[in-house]
Amino acid sequence: MNVLIIGGAGFLGANLVRRCLREKGVRVTAMDSLDAHLHASVETLRDVWKRIRFVRGDLRDETLLAELVQEQDIVFNCAAQTSHPLSIQYPLLDAEINCLGNLKLLEALRLVNRKAVVVYTSSSTVIGRALSSTVDEDHGEKPLEIYSANKGVAEKYYRIYHTLHDLKTVVLRFANLFGPYGKGYPEFGFVNYFIHLARTDANIELFGSGDQLRNVMYVEDATDLLWRAAHEKRLIGQTFFATSDEHLPVKTIAETIVRVLKSGRVIHTEWPEERRRIEIQHVRFSAARLRRALNWKPRFTLEGGLRRTKAVMDRQRNRTKP
Repeated sequence: MNVLIIGGAGFLGANLVRRCLREKGVRVTAMDSLDAHLHASVETLRDVWKRIRFVRGDLRDETLLAELVQEQDIVFNCAAQTSHPLSIQYPLLDAEINCLGNLKLLEALRLVNRKAVVVYTSSSTVIGRALSSTVDEDHGEKPLEIYSANKGVAEKYYRIYHTLHDLKTVVLRFANLFGPYGKGYPEFGFVNYFIHLARTDANIELFGSGDQLRNVMYVEDATDLLWRAAHEKRLIGQTFFATSDEHLPVKTIAETIVRVLKSGRVIHTEWPEERRRIEIQHVRFSAARLRRALNWKPRFTLEGGLRRTKAVMDRQRNRTKP
């Protein structure tokens, strides 16, 4: 089986590479632009480098996409501009990657490989602020910033290409993934950023009281969902929330990170005005539809995932010691 992972050197992509390599007979091609803005590096793939084919390339390169998608059985698109603040600062760049890039991928599949299953990793933030106590796939969409708006637009592209061109598309909406190979920058997911701060024994600054609820999920649960979703025919043409049941206050998440990593400290600060304007406040997601379809439940809690992340980071650090 041939698998293409676009964005394969990023956080989710690098973990997905390892998940796919666990399967017998799977040949993995990882493509990534290694864009400096996105802080991607092939270091995330160093221990599996000899087991994969790596191609440096951009999601916006339609010629390269047409070449790479040929003969692929599954295409996972994990490539994105994932920073909410950067999408506000560089809205055209965000649209080029998160909208135009997805259109180019879908066109390449339509033209040269309609048999492949293509799984798109979207975001729970496409809904904006929650208008009900629990959010599921029937909730409306009122995104608060450019990144979430463009992710929502891309979702529709996948549904349309399934409806009009019979492409085998699946869209999964994730929320606040964390784990090994995460980026230690505030723009790319707050849980991994908090882990980085604690790891370096720095302050974890919480805006306001930190009592806003967030769904968190360990990345191995996410990659397991991606693999299984690519093999379940009942999911074709649909969009699902792919979240855990664990909804915790941001303060609790930060305090648990400090406790498990045994370093860092939690402090509170005032909300920056720009971040306050795009804050989604409390939100609870339901992934009941996806779970029923796959007969799936997450294996890891926040604490369990943090302990596993710490073990991987400890091994990485020991390998780099002189």
